Amino acid sequence: MSLMYVVRHAASILALPTTVTVLVPLWIARGNVVEWATPAGVFATLAIGAGALCVAAGMGLFAWTLRLFFTKGRGTLAPWDPPTRLVVQGPYRYVRNPMITGVLLVLAGEALILRSAPHAWWAAIFCAMNLVYIPLAEEPGLERRFGEDYTLYRRNVPRLLPRLTPWTEE
Repeated sequence: MSLMYVVRHAASILALPTTVTVLVPLWIARGNVVEWATPAGVFATLAIGAGALCVAAGMGLFAWTLRLFFTKGRGTLAPWDPPTRLVVQGPYRYVRNPMITGVLLVLAGEALILRSAPHAWWAAIFCAMNLVYIPLAEEPGLERRFGEDYTLYRRNVPRLLPRLTPWTEE
């Protein structure tokens, strides 16, 4: 792996998921009343615990998919520098967009930890943006780049809700 390849990955991470999961939530927190005090009550404690689990699961899923893009896809998560090989291993055997799922879990976790409706709205807005962007822009691009391989994959692996069993190419 060249240094330039690593720099491309780092730049895409800073530009996209860092903006979505760190910079925008910080901006939201600055403009809204967010409870930073020690939680009071069972509900707050459960929300923080559930949020921590969501963040951990989301970060793990994101890291796993990012590694697959790096090692198998030979590209980055950025639309301007996409993988050159179709990635259908790991979590991609269950769902077509596990990286977005990971980011959504982090955003949901942040909303729960902070017990913040504006952060929950940000998670919903990010989800809605991807529900529009993925089928209108990303999937046609994947079909052009990977042809019948992607078409077969798309027919067998759902976009958002994972399969119960892993897909294997016939």
